[in-house]
Amino acid sequence: MKEFDSSVIDKISCYVYALIDPRDNKPFYVGKGTANRVFNHAQAAIETPLSTDKLDKVCEIIAAEKVVKHVILRHGLDEKTSLIVESAVLDFASHFQLELTNLVSGHHSSTYGVMSCDEVQRKYLAPPLDELGNGCVIININRQYKQAKQTKSFYEVTRASWKMADPDKRNLKLVLSEYQGFIVEVFEVDRWYQVDNSPNARWAFDGHVAPNNIREKYFNRKIYKQRGAANPISYVLQQPKLHDNSEPTAR
Repeated sequence: MKEFDSSVIDKISCYVYALIDPRDNKPFYVGKGTANRVFNHAQAAIETPLSTDKLDKVCEIIAAEKVVKHVILRHGLDEKTSLIVESAVLDFASHFQLELTNLVSGHHSSTYGVMSCDEVQRKYLAPPLDELGNGCVIININRQYKQAKQTKSFYEVTRASWKMADPDKRNLKLVLSEYQGFIVEVFEVDRWYQVDNSPNARWAFDGHVAPNNIREKYFNRKIYKQRGAANPISYVLQQPKLHDNSEPTAR
């Protein structure tokens, strides 16, 4: 099948679909569209000079004298709902390490995407962190968070390596590991050391999870940062005004 009948197009509205590799019957791409969007990838792979993981996969299937399979996951949607469904499927695939060729994650996945029950509750009930205090530094681990949850630990992804002024001169003794505006772990520093000797030296630390009487002051607290704040950062944090309903910003 290469296209929908025109009468079907009128009925299905927006939809979310998956492209299936017939050689192993596994999905390799998820998208949303209208009309005959689901069928257009094969033609694009033949006609365009561009190379992407998705188009390369389609070309491999064609070269093997096979035909890409198509599955409509949901149809009869409006534009907004189709974005939500597509995002949910992409987040599910990413969380369970299904190999898709999509270049970007789902719409609003960082805000409403896959979370544990603890993470959902933290998002809506976490009290704010009003002041950082002396001797503390916040290190953002947005990019490493998934790795910490799957194959490493919060300690391993937080401890190294960061461009920063000499932390010993500032007597930095506590490291707050931050993910999307929330403190997810607190570490007490045993020692700082330079990873390299360049003018913009990177630093790492050896340490351990802070004792409970210290950890509970920071753990699961919500922080508010100015957009584009440095990483790492160490300063007094300001709460937004009461009428400010914006989400914490994080790099």
